[in-house]
Amino acid sequence: MMNNSRFSPLTADLCLLGVTAIWGATFVTVKNALPYIPTFSFLAVRFLIAAVCLAAIYPSRVKALNRRTLRAGILIGVFLFAGYGFQTFGLVYTTASNAGFITGLSVVIVPMIMTVITRQMPAWPTTLGVISATTGLGLLSLGDTWQINVGDGLVLLCAFGFALHIVTVGRYAPNLDTVALAVVQIATVAVLSGLCATFFETWPERIAQNVWMAWLITAIPATSLAFLIQNTMQKFTTATRTAIVFSMEPVFSAIFAYYLAGEVLTMRSLVGCGLILLGMVLAEAKLPPLNKLLSSSTSSWLTAKNQHSDQYSK
Repeated sequence: MMNNSRFSPLTADLCLLGVTAIWGATFVTVKNALPYIPTFSFLAVRFLIAAVCLAAIYPSRVKALNRRTLRAGILIGVFLFAGYGFQTFGLVYTTASNAGFITGLSVVIVPMIMTVITRQMPAWPTTLGVISATTGLGLLSLGDTWQINVGDGLVLLCAFGFALHIVTVGRYAPNLDTVALAVVQIATVAVLSGLCATFFETWPERIAQNVWMAWLITAIPATSLAFLIQNTMQKFTTATRTAIVFSMEPVFSAIFAYYLAGEVLTMRSLVGCGLILLGMVLAEAKLPPLNKLLSSSTSSWLTAKNQHSDQYSK
């Protein structure tokens, strides 16, 4: 198990970036599997395998599960499922590009929620990072035209779901057992996905080989490991920085799609990727508060002006 006392914010963000890379890498695998199995059925099995594997590796941590961890894990799991659920229903009525951009708006929603909770505005480099990442998401995800429809509203609810998932992990993970919290959260998504699959979907007569492969790839590294790392590492960074790091997911998705599926990366996409990366760098920047920076700049300008005036008078 990871030693929770030795991680700097930068290390935590790099670990979360690794999680984002894993998620981005699975897009091609999931895309190839979904034609052969309904979405909620796929999610139910994916999260069930993930919960069972994690519980089997850490049985003592699960046995020590208390009521507080159970409540927090269920709440976090509900928000995570809301993200997946509203995204799935929204895709019925909107385009994948619209859904990709609107889902990424969680990078804006998280600091808005944190501002309400903490009554403090985020640092100015973080704000610039959010703006840069959002602009990059737009370039990467949206086409030349964008028509708003009911699906976009559903996907916006998805973005709020993912944003609240990040915020609640940041709220509860520092004070609870991260393994038990991850197991409950993952199991909650499995149960809710299973219920939706039962009522809205039909189980296929035969499971294709690439579906089994997708389950293994997404269940263990992209779910068990990924959410355990998030629960552990988000203690050492902020929810807003986590959201900015997670905005790199479509960047990794585009890169892996280019190498694994031969998809084309346009100049517009590359600029979008660059702006998202810039947003992450800005969020990591250790810069003084804006008022001090402006005060220092003004002071330097006045000093230079006075020196110039003195030289002129002589």
